[in-house]
Amino acid sequence: MVYALQHVATEPMGGIADALIERGIEAQYVRPFAGESVPKSMSDAAGLVVMGGPMGVYEQDAYPFLSDEIRLIESALEQDKPVLGVCLGSQLLASALGATVRKGAQKEIGWRTVTLTEAATRDELWQAVASPFTAYHWHGDVFDLPRGAVSLAASAQTACQAYRYGRNVYGFLFHMEATPQIVTDMVEAFAGELREESIDARAILAGIGDHLPRLAEIGGTVFGRWADLIKRAG
Repeated sequence: MVYALQHVATEPMGGIADALIERGIEAQYVRPFAGESVPKSMSDAAGLVVMGGPMGVYEQDAYPFLSDEIRLIESALEQDKPVLGVCLGSQLLASALGATVRKGAQKEIGWRTVTLTEAATRDELWQAVASPFTAYHWHGDVFDLPRGAVSLAASAQTACQAYRYGRNVYGFLFHMEATPQIVTDMVEAFAGELREESIDARAILAGIGDHLPRLAEIGGTVFGRWADLIKRAG
């Protein structure tokens, strides 16, 4: 079983859940936004998934559960259990690893090109994945590569888009887990943010047909390989 920390209704695991189900791995959602408590330890779980959300790592006073999540991530790291952080999850993971998370110069929202690093060609999750590719982004915060981590991907705007720490801990700033429903729900839920940034919602929705099929295929490969790490450890 893995814990899956979900921060907002519109951002479930999507394709990550599919990869876990295909391998017979149960996922237990923990939804702090609905009042559910973050587990105090990883003793009952074989792995940890931390999803995205509109809050920032530096907003722990407003969202006290973020501090609890960082402690749970630290517990997973100490026990060498697989961790997968997406968007906010990758930022919380970076913070747990000692990096500072901060607001970026501008938000990165929509369909943008991601290029894999040379190290990604040797990575267990990313090897043989064609680069570059178009990914789905929705973030305003950035962070430097955590000390001891390996950079796996970058975009023109953001240097640290994906990284690995150790052998089984991964952070992805972009959303490979997205489904058509997730993209549609995010565009609707965060419409005010799009207006503030003068971003055309129609362009994002058009990208569902143009870019999501290939991105979902890449995500299926990468998430499946991460799930295999859990199977082997168990």
